[in-house]
Amino acid sequence: MQTFRMKKFLFLFLISIVLFSCARVGSPVGGSKDTIAPNFLGSNLDSARVNVPTSLKELRLDFDEYITLKEIQKNLNISPPIQKIKRILPSSLGNKFILIQWDDSLQANTTYNFNFGNAIADLNEGNVLPYFNYAFSTGDKLDELYISGEVKDGLAKTDEKAATKKNYVVGLYKASDSVDYRKKPYYLTKADADGYYELNYLSPGTYRIVAFDDDNQNSVMDLGKEAVAFRKEPVVLDKSISGLNLSVYPTKKAVKQTEIKEIPGGILMLFEGKPTKVEVLSVTDKLNDYKVTHQPKSDSVNVLFDAKKLNLGQDQMERIQLSYDADGKKDTVQYSYRYNKTNELTISNAKSNVFAPNQDFVISANMPVEKIQPEKWTLKSDSITRDFTAKISETNPKQIIVSSAFEVGKKYQLTVPKNTVSSFYEVLPKSYQFNFEIDKAENYGSITLNLENKPAQKFWLQFLSEKNEIAFQRFTDAAQNKFTEIKPGKYTIRILVDNNGNGFWDEADVSNETSAEDVYLFPKNIEIRPLWENVETWNLNEQSPVTSSSTTPTPPVKTPK
Repeated sequence: MQTFRMKKFLFLFLISIVLFSCARVGSPVGGSKDTIAPNFLGSNLDSARVNVPTSLKELRLDFDEYITLKEIQKNLNISPPIQKIKRILPSSLGNKFILIQWDDSLQANTTYNFNFGNAIADLNEGNVLPYFNYAFSTGDKLDELYISGEVKDGLAKTDEKAATKKNYVVGLYKASDSVDYRKKPYYLTKADADGYYELNYLSPGTYRIVAFDDDNQNSVMDLGKEAVAFRKEPVVLDKSISGLNLSVYPTKKAVKQTEIKEIPGGILMLFEGKPTKVEVLSVTDKLNDYKVTHQPKSDSVNVLFDAKKLNLGQDQMERIQLSYDADGKKDTVQYSYRYNKTNELTISNAKSNVFAPNQDFVISANMPVEKIQPEKWTLKSDSITRDFTAKISETNPKQIIVSSAFEVGKKYQLTVPKNTVSSFYEVLPKSYQFNFEIDKAENYGSITLNLENKPAQKFWLQFLSEKNEIAFQRFTDAAQNKFTEIKPGKYTIRILVDNNGNGFWDEADVSNETSAEDVYLFPKNIEIRPLWENVETWNLNEQSPVTSSSTTPTPPVKTPK
C-alpha cells in the first residue's frame, strides 16, 4: 500500500511539472542564453507593399517569437506623420505581432515609413531588434531615397557617456516660403547613441532639414529650450545623400519676464531671451527714487532703492508695480516686497587666496558698485606699502579689479576701509582685509597658438575645462596668441566668431531662419603641464566652421571696444 501511494505521488508530481511547463510562454530553462533578436515574418499587406488603399486603418507586423515594446511612444516615428493613432499592441504583455491602428485617411501616392527605433525586443531575454523600419506606399512604387549623417554638439566635444544622454532627432520639412517649425517634420528619425542618423524611404523634392535635442520627446522643436541644427539652404533631394552632418546649438529664446525677487539693495527682475535693452519704470507712487541697472544680453535687471528712506516694506509686505520695455516686449508686473533688515553691502575675494602670476586680484560685491575710493585703501607686502590701481569692471559692475606688480611667492594684505565702496543707495558698513599670495610660476604651463587662415572678424578664443566650462578666454583678431600661467589640466580649444560685429556670439534664430554664428573646435585636446610650453598650429581652412553644416556654455558677454 505504501509503495502504491509513493508511485501515485510521483506520478502527480511529474504531471504538475509538465502542465506548468506547458503554461509558460518562452524558452525552457537550461541551455545557452538566447541572444538573437526577434525575426520579422510578414505583415497584413502584400509582399510588394505598394498600391495600398488610402482607407487602410491598421498595420500588423508578425514576428517569430513573443515580443514586447519598450517606450514605444518615444521610439516610434511615422513619416509622414499619422496624427490619430488610437491603439498600439502589444502593451506590457508579450505577443507575436505588433498592431497599430489609426483613424486618419492616408495620403495618395505617398510612402509611409514606420521606424521603431529600439522599441522591439523579445519578451524573455530583452534582445532588441535595433532600428527596425517598415515601409509601404499608397502609390505604385516605394520611394527609396535616403539622407544619412551625424549629429553632434557644435559648442563642445561630446564624450561617449554624454552622447547617450542626448535625444537627437532629425527631420525634413517640405520647403516653402514659410515653414512652420512648430509642427512635426514631414519626415522624422532619431539618431543613435553615437549621433548617426538615417532618413529612409524619401520621395524626391526640396526640403528644409533640421536636427534638435528632443529633450521632452514630443518630436517638435521647442525653440529657445532645445538645441537646434538649422540649415538656411534647402536640401534638393534628387538622389540619396550620405555624410550630411549637423551640429546643434542653443536657440534664441523669445524675450520673457520670468521672475522677481528681493535682493540686497532692491529687487531683481529676471528675463529669458537675453534682451539687449531693458527699461523699467515704477508705477508705485511710493517708489519714486530708484536706479535700474542692466548689462546688454544679460538676463538680470536690478531695481535698486533705499527702502528705509522710502519706508518701503519695513513692517509688512508692500505691493510694488513696475512697467518694463524689454526689446519691445512691454508689460506691467507687481511684487509683494518686504525689506530684509539683514541686508547690507558686502565684498569678498572672487578668487582663491593663492592665484597664478600676472593676474589681477578681483573683489566681488553683492550689489552693483557705483563708486570706489581706492586712494584710502592700502596694499602691503612684507610690511611695505605697495602701489596699485583699482577700478570697477566694465563688464561686471559687481566686480572690482585690483592691479599691481604682484611678485611671485609674495604674500599680500589688501585693506578696504568702511565707507570706501558704494552702491547707489548703500555704502560699505565695515572694513575688510584680504590676505592672498602669488603662486610660483613653475606650477603652471603655457601655450602659443598660431592660427592660419583665421576668421576675418574678431573672435573669442576660449579654453574649456574637462567640465566644458570656460576656464579663460580672449577676444581678439590676432593670428598668434600666447597664454601663460595656465593651470595644469586638459583643455578643449574653441573659437566663437563675432560674424556680425555686435560684440556677442549669437545663437541660432530659427524663426528668422538665421544660423548660429561660426564656431571652430580644435581637433584635439590640449594637456597643460607644469613648466611645459606648448606650441600649436591650427589651420582653420582644414576645418570648416561647425555652423556651416547647421550647448551652455553661456555665450560670451559683450566685450568693450
